[in-house]
Amino acid sequence: MARETSGRDDSGREDSGRAVRDETPVFDQTTEDRNRAVAQKHSLLSRLYTGTGAFEIVGKRKMWYLVSAAIIAICLISIAVRGFTLGIDFEGGTQISFKSTSETSVSAVEDAFSEAMGSDPQTVQTAGSGSSKTVQIRTETLNQAETEKISAALVERFGPDLTANDINSSDVSSTWGGEITQKALLALAVFLVIVLIYIAVRFDKEMSAAAMASLIFDIVCTAGVYSLVGFEVTPATVIGLLTILGFSLYDTVVVFDKVEENVRAVLHTTRRTYGEQANLAVNQTLMRSINTTVISVLPIIALMIIAVWLLGVGTLKDLGLIQLVGVVVGAYSSIFFATPLLVTLKERRSDIKTHTAKVLARRSGSDAEPVAAGVGAGSRRSTVDTTKRSSAAVDDVRPSGKRRRSN
Repeated sequence: MARETSGRDDSGREDSGRAVRDETPVFDQTTEDRNRAVAQKHSLLSRLYTGTGAFEIVGKRKMWYLVSAAIIAICLISIAVRGFTLGIDFEGGTQISFKSTSETSVSAVEDAFSEAMGSDPQTVQTAGSGSSKTVQIRTETLNQAETEKISAALVERFGPDLTANDINSSDVSSTWGGEITQKALLALAVFLVIVLIYIAVRFDKEMSAAAMASLIFDIVCTAGVYSLVGFEVTPATVIGLLTILGFSLYDTVVVFDKVEENVRAVLHTTRRTYGEQANLAVNQTLMRSINTTVISVLPIIALMIIAVWLLGVGTLKDLGLIQLVGVVVGAYSSIFFATPLLVTLKERRSDIKTHTAKVLARRSGSDAEPVAAGVGAGSRRSTVDTTKRSSAAVDDVRPSGKRRRSN
């Protein structure tokens, strides 16, 4: 965008009507110099706690878009190729469980099952530790005679420590599994609709779109991790997914609320652009997001340790796994995806574009200075030296992100 400026050249002749094209990006060199100056004066922890805005997250949003796109691509490919390991509640089948003995290793149980049935089981896994350790066999639906045949083979192989009374079996029909799947998808859809209504009322359309995109990112990434690692999907997994989506939305709302506070009067000043104010909001809430994530992860890890190694409760393990994955993914999306996307959507608006151009023009000194009162029409003030202004801006940086007023 070209602007007309007026000044004098080196020979003292007036140079009026000179066109200056401003193609400076939203986060120009002055912003980078300011952040670099703050980074040199303060330690990492000091910048985290004070929220000075020295971490350039929004300004490097193209890099974070590429990282997020790579994560999404890997997750989608895994979901399409590998699929999910669905639990017995979704697929249906028979599950046989019994207490573990000194001889009941996973390979030994698989061999005993194969010799008795002539085929391999779907999964054989152990849960718990010590006297509460159990072995769980999951296979396709078996009739009563087949279940008794396997039980007899297990008692013969691992007795006398294992008796028929120690073996339990449960069946889930495929019809029941289909109903569970439909109810899980319905619960997820209802949750997303309620969330969409809330954020549409709470925020403007750009913030609503960014928040919904962040939620979809969380769902795809969490599902992709389960597909990649092969974690079993159970009803507890669905419950945990809804829980961590609520956590992710809460984290995004907190950041957006700070963004909304910072940009409330941004169009009435020419000190910072919308993107810079949003980046400052992310920095101001960054330590809170880290603390919330760490505090949430610690009890989840404790829950998983108690569930897997002490109690052997599979439901708690499934619930802890989905929450651990979701909390980490939600923290990433609220910081590195939701706010940068919000800035990208906002900068499509004409008023934001105009304001950004004014801020950058003022910062680079390309705007013409006003005519001094009482001076003839042929006399104008000289243009401000851009180099001096940029260096002064860097020297005057305070940890709070404010500049000192010149005398």
